[in-house]
Amino acid sequence: MRVILAVLASAVPAYLLGGVNGAIITSKIFYRKDIRQFGSGNPGLTNFYRVFGKMGAPLVVAIDVFKTVAPVLLGGWIFKRYYDMQLFGQAMSGFFVMLGHCFPVFYKFKGGKGVMAAGAVLIVMDWRLALISWGTFIMITALTKYVSLGAMIGSALFPPAMVVFGVGGVYEILTVTICTLLLIARHNANIKRLIMGEESKFSVRSGK
Repeated sequence: MRVILAVLASAVPAYLLGGVNGAIITSKIFYRKDIRQFGSGNPGLTNFYRVFGKMGAPLVVAIDVFKTVAPVLLGGWIFKRYYDMQLFGQAMSGFFVMLGHCFPVFYKFKGGKGVMAAGAVLIVMDWRLALISWGTFIMITALTKYVSLGAMIGSALFPPAMVVFGVGGVYEILTVTICTLLLIARHNANIKRLIMGEESKFSVRSGK
């Protein structure tokens, strides 16, 4: 029974906070517009930057990072206190944050792709391995100009990196792998466009 309570105490706030979307909130506050009605329609940082430029981007990042870090730290604290499984609590809470971001109850279950949320989760769990994933993301994006490709490859590196560096056990690695699969699944349309050579390239000059 106590295990169920611990899971609920971690998962529910993680999912609800995950549904708080920085791009939607910032676009409405700064521009009185809804980012979902512009560009690709995706309520994420990349589409926000392409449509509105860099002015509101820091607020988008701040909201999405805070909404992720807070519940992940809470989940880690709960599972460390009662089960000495801090890393698992962080990973599980991170998954529910991503779930809330991708399928938010506040926006009719239509959300973003979870890239910023996943990146913040990795930093909380292990900054050294997060550096590998983030570094790969930046390198791939810089070389190809495809944010989606960089995000998928960077995220996919984290589970095997956990194995190589001995970070976490079976449950933690499995949970992070599920997070990675969710992120890749959310990029289904991007994968099709990449294969067809129709994916939009990112540029720092994008935006109005």
